[in-house]
Amino acid sequence: MTETEYKDKKILLVIAQEQFRDEECFVPKKLFEAAGLKVTVAAESKKTAKGVLGGTIKPDIAISDARIDDYDAIVISGGSGSRKYLWNNKALQALVKGADDLKKVISAICISPVVLARTGILKGKESTVFKSPDTVRELKEHGVIYLDREVVVSGRVVTGRDPASADAFGKAVLEALKKA
Repeated sequence: MTETEYKDKKILLVIAQEQFRDEECFVPKKLFEAAGLKVTVAAESKKTAKGVLGGTIKPDIAISDARIDDYDAIVISGGSGSRKYLWNNKALQALVKGADDLKKVISAICISPVVLARTGILKGKESTVFKSPDTVRELKEHGVIYLDREVVVSGRVVTGRDPASADAFGKAVLEALKKA
């Protein structure tokens, strides 16, 4: 797809209010914008969000105010803040389930694939996640087939392992959008 083919596509990029992983937000965001996609950043509130490495970004919208109908894909960044702000966020879980019902591209990186697992959309599907005992256990407890790979694509669902995977993850999301 060329830049003009993506121009009407919109991505909801969800980050933790604090301790999001900078690369997992900024690297895919830059790729998406370079491809001509409109990126809306969402967090718990519209207050400036802070990354693990010191980066900051002002969210465009609160997660609770986002409507999945407005987007072609949802991308959930990782970082240690995901556990506190995203794993149990009911509004985010509703967005993910809505995206699944509407057959949209759904993606998460680092420890955030746990959000997808907890919604049930990964049951019986392959996924990766940042490799730690609690994240791998979360996936397996929810019937997910865990693979220790940089990026895993399972239908419309894209998962990335860690900050070093951010570029490949962003490119895989773009590829999934071509097929959507």
